[in-house]
Amino acid sequence: MYKKLLIGFVICLLCLSPIAAEDWNSFAGGVDHAAYRDDGSDFVTNLWTFNMGASVHSSPAIYKDYIYLVSSDGILKAIDMETGEEEWDLDLEAKTNSSPIVNSNRLYIGCEDGLKAININNHEIVWDYDCNGVESTPFFYDDVVYFGSDDGHLYGLDKDGKVVLNKKLDGELKSSPIVVDDSIYIGSTNGKLYSVGTDKATNWDFTTGDEVVSSPAYVNDTVIFGSTDGNIYCLNESDGDLNWKVDLNNKVISSPTVDEHDSSVYIGSDEGNLTCLDIRDGTVKWSHSVGDKVQTTPALKDNLVVFGSNNGNLYVLNKYTGIEEFTYNPGTVLFNSPITSSPVINGNSLFFGDDAGYLYSLNIDKHEVPGSTQMYYSIAVLLVVIVLAIVVVKKFRGKK
Repeated sequence: MYKKLLIGFVICLLCLSPIAAEDWNSFAGGVDHAAYRDDGSDFVTNLWTFNMGASVHSSPAIYKDYIYLVSSDGILKAIDMETGEEEWDLDLEAKTNSSPIVNSNRLYIGCEDGLKAININNHEIVWDYDCNGVESTPFFYDDVVYFGSDDGHLYGLDKDGKVVLNKKLDGELKSSPIVVDDSIYIGSTNGKLYSVGTDKATNWDFTTGDEVVSSPAYVNDTVIFGSTDGNIYCLNESDGDLNWKVDLNNKVISSPTVDEHDSSVYIGSDEGNLTCLDIRDGTVKWSHSVGDKVQTTPALKDNLVVFGSNNGNLYVLNKYTGIEEFTYNPGTVLFNSPITSSPVINGNSLFFGDDAGYLYSLNIDKHEVPGSTQMYYSIAVLLVVIVLAIVVVKKFRGKK
């Protein structure tokens, strides 16, 4: 009898495991910024395009079978990852460039009027905390949500929206924080990277040559981030001492993505490159030029690295060599729109938004992409050009 009960219990666990959800607690899903989730259910990768209705600068969050994304005009949408159909939406009544995070059926999103907590089940705002603009994507750690604000304060709120940390720092905190071992790391427009304890004590700060809007990544007891002074920095987490820095020749808005197993860090720059460096000493392994700004944070899956550019292209490269596996241009050249929304990956499904206001679903494994909605406009423009050319030719011949 006990054997049957044990078997029944194991079967129940197996049945429950596919629907168990992994929280998306931070920008790009974790302190490494890999933005990748294994597909734990019977999810089928489909190709689709979804119109968000306004430009998309924030990065999507993955939770259960849904993508959560907010447009710049503050409309939050829950979209079925398999079908591309909208499940529900909510007007946040405030503009935003912050990315949503998800923890235990609750969304947290920064807006121009503060931070909002949304219940995923009833689609209602649970609470909102008023402060100056929050462009920083929150980080959920030990039942507290941490975020920076344009008022220069680093905040920590509990699940009820009550303040547990309010630390005044200098400048505007547009960088998205990470929290590791009770230490919060966040950049400021005053050019500094701060380390602040969850106990409110400032551990250290490090000064760069310009604004730090890049979100730091953590790997092997080091904190890595970019600055608009054009450098990528690697600091010792304990005291903020500089391990190494590398000049990338132009502003670094992109946040680094780290691969501990390969000792690699990937980061974009306004020089128009995605660069891969060695975590240990900053040696450049390779650099891939795309001819326009790379401000997105790269996503990683297996041997692939994915990022978007202001030239309107999404790139998928071999992470070891920097050689292109494939590219996707949803604007079909004529209607190119910058891609500043950082990509995320669920299993073989790759998702990203663009400034044209669309969310795209691709199959990264099979290199399959959806038909572009802009293609119809391109065809229309081409037809108009052909008609005009015919009219001009006929008039020219008529004059003869």
